[in-house]
Amino acid sequence: MKAPRAIRAILGVLLCVGGFVLARVTPFRQTTVIVDAGGCRLVTAIVDAGEDEAQGSVVLLHGLVANQKIMWYLAQAFALQNLRVFVPDFPGHGRTHGPFSFQRSATCSETFVRQLVARGAIDPSRTIIAGHSMGGAIAVMTGAHIPVAGVIVISPAPMTVARGIAAFMLPFDKPPATPRNTLAISAAWEPSAIRETAQDLVTADASGTGKYMLVPRASHVSVLFDRRVARASQEWAAQALHLPPAGTQPPLRPLVGGLAGSLGILLLAGPFLRECFGANVRPDPASPTGAATTELAPSLFGSLLEIVLASLFAVVLLHFANPPHVTRVFEGDYFAAFLLLLGASLLALHYREIPAALRTSPMVVLAAAFAGLVLHLLIIGWFDLTLTEAWLTAARWARFPALFVAVLPYHFAEELLLGSPTARSAKTRLALALAFRFLAWAAILLGIFFLHSNEILLVLLAFYFGVFCLLQRAAMTVVRKCTGSPVAAALFGAILLAGFCLVVFPIT
Repeated sequence: MKAPRAIRAILGVLLCVGGFVLARVTPFRQTTVIVDAGGCRLVTAIVDAGEDEAQGSVVLLHGLVANQKIMWYLAQAFALQNLRVFVPDFPGHGRTHGPFSFQRSATCSETFVRQLVARGAIDPSRTIIAGHSMGGAIAVMTGAHIPVAGVIVISPAPMTVARGIAAFMLPFDKPPATPRNTLAISAAWEPSAIRETAQDLVTADASGTGKYMLVPRASHVSVLFDRRVARASQEWAAQALHLPPAGTQPPLRPLVGGLAGSLGILLLAGPFLRECFGANVRPDPASPTGAATTELAPSLFGSLLEIVLASLFAVVLLHFANPPHVTRVFEGDYFAAFLLLLGASLLALHYREIPAALRTSPMVVLAAAFAGLVLHLLIIGWFDLTLTEAWLTAARWARFPALFVAVLPYHFAEELLLGSPTARSAKTRLALALAFRFLAWAAILLGIFFLHSNEILLVLLAFYFGVFCLLQRAAMTVVRKCTGSPVAAALFGAILLAGFCLVVFPIT
């Protein structure tokens, strides 16, 4: 390994080790239990400051595609007030088995709270129900049916057709009256319609006991780690439960550690892939002569036009024929079917290039599969240890083959359209691949907002898919350059995308 790569690898290891130390050190006690709530066996974390006698309780509900672990900062903020915090995984999220649906999550949440009351684990008059996003909406519904001391909703999901929000975008309809003592918090960098519907919750409270708070310079996710949000939540809990003001807040060391380790893994990814395949560029089998240097780049305009037409074809076809629920992931079925149709259409247009591209050594293919699986396990393992539950359960692994098969054709077609790494520069290939995916995503949005596919989760996940695509494509470029094989690069990328989908989509 050359000196700069060795230094990069050493720095990556140091960041991972330091990040692990920062992320794992905590003064709080945490216990994991399973609560049977009306058929929903909710895996639940119980967080407190280590005191056997708590001054009250908090039921903390996460949002869509999230889990209990990502709520750790707010959970620890409440624990510093000597409150016992119950943080369940909703069905199909984290460690809790599916199936997931919005209504089932709401029903299980209310049953969950009633079970805690029946078992004497909480006293409703000494309990706060708090939630983020989808969990915020469920907190309102649960608090309306169970007389608790207060409710805290952070960036709650809308529940009414207002402020320009269409009915198909609502996870719930017919919302109940806003519970007494409800604090609604919004982030300034959220869409105005989301902020205004959160404010409407407080305005609709006839008791006049609610409060609305807007957090400047915050996004829908960053509010979960915002000291201002934690402080406001602590103050609201102290007011509702008649507690002394909280003097401290939990440290952000775990977040810093998790991010540092993530950066370390990214630094290690390049040297790892080059060591797997070797640093020298091999002849590209996609080239007619076997010499990648003589290959001409495919037409830029033609490739973009093909992506547009094939994406529109897939969206329109899915509008008239609902995709089969083979992958059994919430709204991931549509995404997988879209990529399958898109990839198959592009391969049909380039069928003459397929035989040459398939001429790849079996050992290269196995190395690509090995590299993809190892890198996927490293990344999700790190996130599971530090920031959020990402390790795939048996139920999620069972869905991996179907997702992998569905997304592989598109990755193979994309490699054919991009051409050899020697025909275009790495930066050009990356920019063009991202342009392909942007156009495909635009077609999905067309299907959501004009053909009413109702796959609104794909809109909510757009930013995360964008970050993933940037990192995945950079890694795929390394694989293609080292192996000279479009099949190896496609296989590697498909493994990463299938694994990513199983992390972010709820299971059904």
